This record gives sequence, structure tokens and C-alpha cells, in this order.
Amino acid sequence: MKRLLSSIRIAFRALAMNKLRSALTMLGIVIGVASVIATVAVGSGATQRIQEQIASIGSNIIMVLPGSTASSGLRLGSGNAVTLTQTDAKELLAQCPALALAAPTVRGSAQVVNGNNNWATVIYGITPDYLTVRQLSVADGDEISQQDVDGAAKVALLGKTVATNLFGGADPIGQTIRIKQVPFTVAGVLTPKGQSSSGQDQDDVILLPITTAVRKVIGVKQANADAVDNIIMQAKSPSQMQEAQDQAQGLLRQRHHLQPAEAHDFSIRNMEEIFAAQEASSKIMSLMLGAVASVSLVVGASAS
Repeated sequence: MKRLLSSIRIAFRALAMNKLRSALTMLGIVIGVASVIATVAVGSGATQRIQEQIASIGSNIIMVLPGSTASSGLRLGSGNAVTLTQTDAKELLAQCPALALAAPTVRGSAQVVNGNNNWATVIYGITPDYLTVRQLSVADGDEISQQDVDGAAKVALLGKTVATNLFGGADPIGQTIRIKQVPFTVAGVLTPKGQSSSGQDQDDVILLPITTAVRKVIGVKQANADAVDNIIMQAKSPSQMQEAQDQAQGLLRQRHHLQPAEAHDFSIRNMEEIFAAQEASSKIMSLMLGAVASVSLVVGASAS
């Protein structure tokens, strides 16, 4: 015990004799520990955010987009050509065993009016499978049914942001809104989803039956009433993602009569692969920041 007390007295005497050195050593250690803790927190937060983004989009998701077009020698980029159809989606689901769902969608934008209130928002034309694939649920009211699609019913599902801006605190269910002067009955309000990975408000949206959207709101694309902007597919399980992607690619090439030497007139994106790459990047960045932060600890320790 005496030796311990003696060692403590010697340590404090040494600290008192080298005040500047002691202060710098303590400062280095404090900064190093704080940096490591902050770095770990940032890395954990980034990983959690990526996981939330995956959950908000849906599980086992594969996105099919139309190909590109060229004008005067300029390629206009993916999604500008009309190469995907509702029939493609039906055949994908029917002939690709690894797929659980295939949901065609069309997209547009419009000013929506309710009485003296109006709001500019994104309009999606969907089928019932879209709600399942995107893991969307209705907080109040009814979902869009296959009967609504078959009959081109003028019903709408509102995102929370749209509902708030058009109706405030009032109940929108059963009320009438106008989209491009066409009256629609509000069938339901979607459960809030929050922001997407790009920072877009996923609740600032209106969903319509795809047939109604094409005929009444968004219009026909290049004289093809069957054309869609994309097809969102869901594999039956994570282990079948690549198999589902390969099956879809082969079937679409066959349906579009593409020769072996011809390039795809569509693009397929595996959303989980994209998020996995983002997660790997965030982990590498966290390790690099952690290494930099650890230098402070090493400097502080060596200075003592």
C-alpha cells in the first residue's frame, strides 16, 4: 500500500514538473478517444441508414428500366426508349420461376386540387403487386384492387404529405380531388415511408390504377398504350436474386427479338447489390477515419 501511495505521489510530482507536456498528452488522449467514439458512431449510423433505405424500398428487389434512344447521333440515356410493356411484366411473372412478383408502373406529375387547396406531386400508375413489392400499406381506407385496374376506376391513394397539404387535419377518405380536371375519389392514405436514399420525400406521391393513369392523367407513351416506365420485380428469396435476374434478362431478350450480337434494349438493376456497395464504402470510410483518429491516441501515449 505504501509503495502504491509513493508511486502516486511520484506520478503527480512528475506531472507538476512538466505541466505543458502533461497537458498536451492529456489533450491528445482526450481528442483521440473522442475521435474514435465519433467515428464508430458515424459508421454505425451510416450502416443503419442503408438498412433503413433497403427496408423502405422492399426486399429482394430487381428493377427493370427501358433502354436508351438516340437523336442526331446523341444517346439520350437509359429510360428514354419505350421498350417495356405491361405484357412484359405479365410474362415475366408467368415464365420466370424465381420471381415472386412483377409490377409495371408508369410515372408522371400533376397539380392536384381539393377545393381551395392545391399541390404539385408525383403520380404513379400501379397494379396491386406494386404495394406488396414496395412494402407499402394503407394507414386508412382501402388499397387499389385488381378490379380497380381492370375497370380503370377513378380512385387514388394519397401519400401522407399530399393528404396533409390538400386536407390539413380533415379526413380525406371518400373525398373528391381533381387531377388534370379529372375527379378522383380518395380510397386511402398510405402509411408514411419517410425519405428515400436520395433524400426524396416518399410520402409526396399519389398512386392510381395503372389503366386509369394512362388513360386519364399521364397519357399514352409514343402511341403505345401498353408501355410502362419500369417493372419492379421481387425474387422469391435472397438466394434466388441472380437466378431471377438471369431469367428475366433471357426472357426479355427473347420477347424483344434481340439477336445474340445485339445489346439489351433494357437495363436490369439489382437494388441489394447497389446498397451492398454503399455499405462496403461506408465501412471502408469508417475504418480510414478510425485509423486517423487512432493516431491521436498513439501520439498522446508516446508523448507521455
